[in-house]
Amino acid sequence: MEGSFEIFKNSIYRMTDIDLSCYKERQMKRRIDSYAENKGCGDYDGFIMFLRKDPDALASFVDYITINVSEFFRNPEQWEYLEKEVIPKFTSKSKVRIWSAACSTGDEPYTLAMLFLKYLPRIRFSITATDIDDLSLAAAREGIYSAKSIKGVPEEFMGCFTKTENDKYVIAPEIRKCVNFKKHNLLKDEFPRNMDLIVCRNVLIYFTEEKKEELFSQFHDSLGHGGVLFLGNTEQMMDYRKSGYSRLASFFYEKL
Repeated sequence: MEGSFEIFKNSIYRMTDIDLSCYKERQMKRRIDSYAENKGCGDYDGFIMFLRKDPDALASFVDYITINVSEFFRNPEQWEYLEKEVIPKFTSKSKVRIWSAACSTGDEPYTLAMLFLKYLPRIRFSITATDIDDLSLAAAREGIYSAKSIKGVPEEFMGCFTKTENDKYVIAPEIRKCVNFKKHNLLKDEFPRNMDLIVCRNVLIYFTEEKKEELFSQFHDSLGHGGVLFLGNTEQMMDYRKSGYSRLASFFYEKL
């Protein structure tokens, strides 16, 4: 791709509030170049003009670069640990506050809702699910999933879905009611406070090391005392004590 990638990043930031400088540049640039060339754009200036002319094209591009990959009960051994070791920490609380950050199409916050409903009435926990991508949030609110998305759902929770005639699966209203979806930019917006559990999985791997450390600190501030941060299968905090956490297990960190 011809042209200045720095100028392109600044233009995207003005258009979308997404700061591409926080992402690993080689990996992100390769994805963007491939996408632009597929759209017939040979340079960054032409690609910016293409995105400015078509709001739908811009929305599709944001959906593409935010890398929305999710499924219910992804990495089941981690969800088993959450159920057996983490949720019991909260059952004596009058209200459990949960934040599913970068929630994509809603698979993970709905997974959380299923597990917490098993142990607590809905009035005793709240789940806020956020993402920067409008298309993903719309899909999450709709709550309709493919067979592939739900392939990891344990049999005991299959009653939380209704199968349609075209082999789609619709999330049950009692699960949908547990989750409040909102737009939120991890790289810019203020974080909520006094969270008991934050789930942010398979997102931080795309950020620079400096931005990851900053986000770990922000998550720490967002958690209440004894709150737990649940990361993805490819993400770990190497110096978690320095960031103010203790390690409960792989991918689970408790605020000190």
